[in-house]
Amino acid sequence: MPTPSHVPVLLDRVVTLLAPALQRPGAVFLDATLGLGGHTEAVLERCPEARAIGVDRDQHALELAGRRLAPHADRFTPVHAVYDEIPDVLEELGLTHVDAVLFDLGVSSMQLDVRERGFAYAEDAPLDMRMDDTTGPTAADVLNTYAFGDLARVLSTYGEEKFARAIARAVLKARETEPFTTSARLVELLYDTIPAPARRTGGHPAKRTFQALRIEVNDELGVLRRAVPSAVEAIGVGGRVVVMSYQSLEDRLVKRVFTAGSTSQLPPDLPVVPEGHEPPLRLLTRSSEKATAEEIAQNPRAASVRLRAVERVNTNRGDHAA
Repeated sequence: MPTPSHVPVLLDRVVTLLAPALQRPGAVFLDATLGLGGHTEAVLERCPEARAIGVDRDQHALELAGRRLAPHADRFTPVHAVYDEIPDVLEELGLTHVDAVLFDLGVSSMQLDVRERGFAYAEDAPLDMRMDDTTGPTAADVLNTYAFGDLARVLSTYGEEKFARAIARAVLKARETEPFTTSARLVELLYDTIPAPARRTGGHPAKRTFQALRIEVNDELGVLRRAVPSAVEAIGVGGRVVVMSYQSLEDRLVKRVFTAGSTSQLPPDLPVVPEGHEPPLRLLTRSSEKATAEEIAQNPRAASVRLRAVERVNTNRGDHAA
């Protein structure tokens, strides 16, 4: 398997947001989506008194990140888990809380760059798309077994694909002749199914379908819906959570949690908020932040990023439901 490239997105901004919570002896940073470890490496270098926990469901990523972070091995703990398992990870490590949490969502550099993983539509590859390729159904399984209504729902909801029903209908017809196994056949079907005017706008015509299949295979939105509230609960006062999303469904979910936690639940006409009822979170970003044109030129994968961050300001319990 080739060694993938890795340029961490918004690296300086992410570390700047996390560092104030990590500048003390024994501070704990949880990278919930470790990937190849670029953000964790920068945090450990800039916050020499902190230690890091790196969580990833992809065992290949854990192995490669472990090599990268070998100089910091005494301050780094890798964990094979999905990021909605944060409470279990902390319990197993004997921790009651952490000081900072990072989510860099979506498909990682290594998953895109390694052809055999099947995430990219630009070249023919097995239709896998599992972030943990040791378990669970593949994208091919979804295409070959889902009923028409279920497949159309996945494409419409997770890919925001206008032609979801037509694509689902075409997939069901094509799989009667031969099951789907590789990406090239699916891409060809999409070109044949999506009308020419629509193919000329909005990027590659396979982009939305591949996104939808990846989200379905990995239950990405379900995992995120559980994980963000868990991260907010896991940080102590002064702790911070930073989330980088790459599509609108993720960003809306994160925004909902952060807004709920930073907004008073009391009637707005109260002259004074009673003690103990202040919102537990403070927004560190006014809205979602984007990459600069310079960064996008250097790292095209930063083009769609949306960054949000919060800080816990008290121990009150807020509404963190996603």
